[in-house]
Amino acid sequence: MERERGGARDVTDADDADDVDDAGPPPASSGSIISPKMVAVHTSAHSSASAEWIICLDKRPAERSGEDVDIILARLKNVKAFEKFHPNLLQQICLCGFYECLEKGITLYRQGDIGTSWYAVLSGSLDVKVSETANHQDAVTICTLGIGTAFGESILDNTPRHATIVTREFCELLRIEQREFKSLWEKYRQCMAGLLAPPYGVMESGPNNDRLPDKDNLSSNALGSLSKNLNKIPSEKILRAGKVLRSAILSRASHMIRDRKYHLKTYRCAVPEVPGACSAGHPARELHFQDKYLFYRFLDDEQEDAPPPTEEEKKESDEELQDTLLFLSQIGPDAHMRVILRKSPGQRTVDDLEIVYEELLHIKALSHLSTTVKRELAGVLIFESHAKAGTVLFNQGEEGTSWYIILKGSVNVVIYGKGVVCTLHEGDDFGKLALVNDAPRAASIVLREDNCHFLRVDKEDFNRILRDVEANTVRLKEHQQDVLVLEKSPSSGRTSNHSGASTHYKYTVMSGTPEKILEHFLETMRLDSHFPDADPALDDFVLMHCVFLPNGQLCPMLMHCTYHAQGSQGSEQEKLDYALSNKRRVIRLVLHWASLYGDHLQEEEASLAFLEEFYVTVSDDSRLISALKEDLPELEKIVKHKYHKVLLRQFSMGDERLQKRQPIRSNDEILFKVYCSDHTYTTIRVPVAAPVREVIAAAADKLGSAEDLLLVSLSSAGDKVVLKPNDVSVFSTLGINGRLFVCPRNQLDSLTALPEQEGPTAASFGTFELMSSKDLAYQMTVYDWELFHCVHEHELVYHTFGRQTFRKTTANLDLFLRRFNEVQLWVITEVCLCNQLGKRVQLLKKFIKIAAHCKEYKNLNSFFAIIMGMSNPAVSRLSQTWEKLPSKFKKFYGEFESLMDPSRNHRAYRLTVAKLDPPIIPFMPLLIKDMTFTHEGNKTFIDNMVNFEKMRMIANTVRIVRYCRSQPFNPSLANKNHQDVRSYVRQLSVIDNQRTLSQLSHKLEPRRT
Repeated sequence: MERERGGARDVTDADDADDVDDAGPPPASSGSIISPKMVAVHTSAHSSASAEWIICLDKRPAERSGEDVDIILARLKNVKAFEKFHPNLLQQICLCGFYECLEKGITLYRQGDIGTSWYAVLSGSLDVKVSETANHQDAVTICTLGIGTAFGESILDNTPRHATIVTREFCELLRIEQREFKSLWEKYRQCMAGLLAPPYGVMESGPNNDRLPDKDNLSSNALGSLSKNLNKIPSEKILRAGKVLRSAILSRASHMIRDRKYHLKTYRCAVPEVPGACSAGHPARELHFQDKYLFYRFLDDEQEDAPPPTEEEKKESDEELQDTLLFLSQIGPDAHMRVILRKSPGQRTVDDLEIVYEELLHIKALSHLSTTVKRELAGVLIFESHAKAGTVLFNQGEEGTSWYIILKGSVNVVIYGKGVVCTLHEGDDFGKLALVNDAPRAASIVLREDNCHFLRVDKEDFNRILRDVEANTVRLKEHQQDVLVLEKSPSSGRTSNHSGASTHYKYTVMSGTPEKILEHFLETMRLDSHFPDADPALDDFVLMHCVFLPNGQLCPMLMHCTYHAQGSQGSEQEKLDYALSNKRRVIRLVLHWASLYGDHLQEEEASLAFLEEFYVTVSDDSRLISALKEDLPELEKIVKHKYHKVLLRQFSMGDERLQKRQPIRSNDEILFKVYCSDHTYTTIRVPVAAPVREVIAAAADKLGSAEDLLLVSLSSAGDKVVLKPNDVSVFSTLGINGRLFVCPRNQLDSLTALPEQEGPTAASFGTFELMSSKDLAYQMTVYDWELFHCVHEHELVYHTFGRQTFRKTTANLDLFLRRFNEVQLWVITEVCLCNQLGKRVQLLKKFIKIAAHCKEYKNLNSFFAIIMGMSNPAVSRLSQTWEKLPSKFKKFYGEFESLMDPSRNHRAYRLTVAKLDPPIIPFMPLLIKDMTFTHEGNKTFIDNMVNFEKMRMIANTVRIVRYCRSQPFNPSLANKNHQDVRSYVRQLSVIDNQRTLSQLSHKLEPRRT
């Protein structure tokens, strides 16, 4: 029922069954219909001992005593929405407000209704849904209102509701009816204005911010601004870190802290003049200061005659030093970034610009921008922070002066008359439209939470970068159509040329037709340098051409159009020189292309035929042109290479895992079981990359079935996925305990999981408890490296764009990703099957040790899998187990978990990896996420041309994999004989049903009441 319309009505429409009215308690004689659901909610709410204020609010206003008002007032003073209200206004609200208590899924009012009440959220949250049609079923959620927000101000002028409001969870609201709200508004307009959206509220920018002045005034104002920031009281954690570090320096290298003169003043400060004078960390791995020319001042030294640390303080500092250094190393990069962004653009060094540019690579809002634009932005971005929620960055209707990117926090987008229309979060941007269109701001931006950080680009810089990009864009046209778009930039880097000497430029392909892109790369290829290191752009082409120019088109183009191309202008000698250099470039390209594909070339008969024809042609030409003989031996080696024969694979849980992994190729054949609804099975043999229709045909042939069959992936939880006829290589995409079933459509609902899919019923801790944690980690690393080394670079491309597009397998990548899930589930399974509390504590310690050794071996894939397994709800909820874990292990786990922090696009992890040398086994799911992020955020074709900037970004991620494998992983002979450990880690038995794991967890430690 909807009492906001003034009357009561029975609810008969199913869609309206959860509607609730929002009028006050009806008179006793009114006979209004009360929803049983509402009665139940109120009863349960009133049964709470702490709900005295609710009982007071439930009374009619005329019946509330002074004591009732005091009780309500005490509660409302703690509500965020009312914290700035005058006491007199709060008292009036206590006299006229009503309490509403709603279950999840209740519709408070619908878009288009005429409102009768205003609301403030006391607890819970509500979804704001807007529909562009009259049908409320089309409504989409545009934002969520949380504790302390207020809504419903349209009652001031009787305009229809701008949105539908639905409770997201159990909610408590304070409601004020229209007449009383209007009366309060007239009397306390100024006080209430800050709470309402325009046009009722007057929005002012908040004073508590760290907004730096415009660049023109930066030099004169920056020092004052920064000194003001330095005077802010640091957090307790920072203060403690400062004390610990000061104490450590004084006890280990006291000469580093002494009086120094600066601008005629004397300061007591520290400067690590000798790198490593104060070193900390692992005894064999000192941490040296790199910023040895900076002064550091400690707060304790601001006092005159500050006493040195006592022996007790020195002892405490020594114990805390490792944790302190870890904490400072985690916040250091952010602090460094802020220091750079607070410099005026003219003061930023080349190293500064590189640090900012690296940060911009991982910001969602900038993913579609070219490398050149990102580098330009690195020079002009300004850091801006605001301390308080409710601060207004700009108002609707104002002139647009800046573009913002959210680094941390979130903001509400507010439109006059509509209130909050959406919320923007970390990585989103806003304010660009007003700059592009030179139009007033289309909305107001209000901080949704405290302590928000932004990157800001001012209008002048924004327009200059746009102008520079267009001015440096070269367009090649044919028949009035763009066929190639190049970006011109100085080849010497980002530093400007002040010497007056001529600047050399390079041209970067941004987009183009496949033919013109190939033509451009061949024309600009340098023959005097080692390929491909000298030209990563050409490497981008070889890596990514399969997306827009498959081998079936590339090979004939190279053979007939490019290799035999002749010069059309100049003397005969110039034409001969052109033809020779052209042939040599094509040979170089073919050599690199064949090298990258490797054994995968044998999957395409046309490609092998091309190589043989190309070799014969070059051999014939070399008899006339001796310069071509230089590359002939390498070409001959590729053509005469004995390619890997077709293998018969058995994809099972058995002995194949114990053998050294060999890369799986699309034309390998596979034996695997396909099950029927009665749990019988047939074993079929098909190519690895066979499409589903071929698998079904093979199964039907073995079963002798003429029915129309479906191929179904069935998980251990009973979840069914009917596979599409064009899906390829489906065997490698199954869940850990998943199986393939074939059945007629009418038997689909009757399919049930096999008993073996449920996984183990007893823990295997007894088996691996006595195995060395280091040996386990080592053997896991050996196996993970084998799987990782089998992944072909092109599989990453196929996975990103969809392997069915290429009719290629990504089986090696699938199995490597599957291994991550397997290790994660192994951790959860072992913990949940361990019935003894003491054993579970030992198990957690064991996993933390294994994770530490995996990190030491640079096996970040298994390291993350173990830590994510331990943070799974089925494990993390076992409070009794965690309570008994020694504090040393809790610290290790906390340190490891901090590397999993997803904020700033997994910045903590990326900084850790940047310090490692190969061989490295990376956290593969994050690389996949990066490529998917780039793929989905950028079009593959723009104006019928290939978006080559997108190809470049994906190729850069693929090269990370190449870098990780650029050094061999050589298994140590010391571990050669640990066959039991090797066998165990390659045949992990797990439960992959999260529901089962949760049930086991609750049996171990039931929920505390």
